Amino acid sequence: MPQSDLPPIDWRRLRRLLERLINIYSPSGKEEDVIDYVHGYLKRYDLPLIRQPVDDRRCNLLVVPPEEDIQLALIGHVDTISAYDLEDFGFEEEGGEIYGLGAADMKGGCAAMIEAYLCAYQKADRRLPAALVLVVGEEEEGDGARRLVRDYHFPWALIGEPTDLAAGLSHYGYLEVQAVTRGKRMHASMVKRADNPAEALLHFLLKILHHLEEKRPAVIANIRDLSTSSAGFVVPDYCEAWLDLHAPPAAPLGEIIMELEQITETMRSDFPNLQPSVRFTEIHAGYDIPEQSTFVQKLKSIWEANDLPWEPVPFRSHSDANVLWSAGVKPILFGPGRLEKAHSPEESVPFEHVVSAARLYEQILLSL
Repeated sequence: MPQSDLPPIDWRRLRRLLERLINIYSPSGKEEDVIDYVHGYLKRYDLPLIRQPVDDRRCNLLVVPPEEDIQLALIGHVDTISAYDLEDFGFEEEGGEIYGLGAADMKGGCAAMIEAYLCAYQKADRRLPAALVLVVGEEEEGDGARRLVRDYHFPWALIGEPTDLAAGLSHYGYLEVQAVTRGKRMHASMVKRADNPAEALLHFLLKILHHLEEKRPAVIANIRDLSTSSAGFVVPDYCEAWLDLHAPPAAPLGEIIMELEQITETMRSDFPNLQPSVRFTEIHAGYDIPEQSTFVQKLKSIWEANDLPWEPVPFRSHSDANVLWSAGVKPILFGPGRLEKAHSPEESVPFEHVVSAARLYEQILLSL
C-alpha cells in the first residue's frame, strides 16, 4: 500500500493515550505502572520491545527494530515530579488545553512520539531506521538515561521536552551544588551569632547569589532545599542547602566552580568554627549544535514545508540531553508545551501542540 493511502496521525487515539498517561501517577522512582501500560499498548501493535533494567524494580522501555542501522532515537521520560502538594493532578481538558501532572513535562511529548512512531513504523513497512525510547528517572537522578547510554548509542536523538514546538539546538549546562555548615549543638539561648550553622549558611548562600548576580548574571540560580539537623529549642549542629545552577551553553563551568570554591574559602575565614564546605554533585556541560549539520538542515526543511518559523532556541533547564551529549549522542530538544508551565500546579499543554508535534515527529522519521 502506498504511503499516501496509509492513515495519518490519529488524533483521537493520541488524545486517549495522553489521557491515560496523565492519569497514571508516575513520580520519579515509581514509574512501573506507566511503563507496564505503555508496554502493553505497544505490544498490541507488534513492535519489537525491549525492557532495559535500571534497578531491581524499574526499567526503560525501548523499541529498536532489529537489523536496522539506527540513525535517530525519539526519547521521552515517563516520570514526573511528585504530587505531594497537589490535591488534583489527573487529566482535565478545557478549551483545547490539557491539564494534569506531567502534561507538559513530558507526557504530551511522550504521547506524540508514540503515536508518530506507530504511524511511521507502519508506513515504512516495519523497516524504520529509528528507535523509540521511554526512560525513567529524569526528574531526579537521570538514572534511566545513564543506563540507556551504557548499552545503546544513537547518532542523533530528539527529546520531547516542552519547547513550544521550537527546535532546541543548544542546551544550558548544569551544576548541582550542596553547601554545608557544621557546628556544635547547644541550648538555643546560649548561641553566639558566629557559631550558628543556620545563620552562617544564610550568609554563605547570599555570598553565592550576590557573586552570580554581579559576575555571572546569565546563570540561573535556584535554592532548591534548605534544612537543618534538628528541631526544637536548640542550635542545630548541621545545616545544608541544595542549589541548581543553569548556565548558558558557552559558560565556563570550570571557572564558575573555582569561584564558588573561593567563596567557600572566604566563608571558612569568617566562620572558622563552622566548617563551611561546598560539593558539586552533578556537573553537566552545555552544548550548541551547528545549524550547518545535515540532520539539522533536514529538520529546517520540514519546518519550512509546514509553514512553521525556524527559530532555534536554547533549552534553559537540566534534562537527559546533558547525559546523552556526554555519551556522544547529539540531542535536539523539541516538543509540545511551554517550559514555564512545567512543575506548576496548573501544568498544561495545548492539545493542538501535541498533534502538531506528532505530525512533525512522523515526518522526521519518514525522512530517514
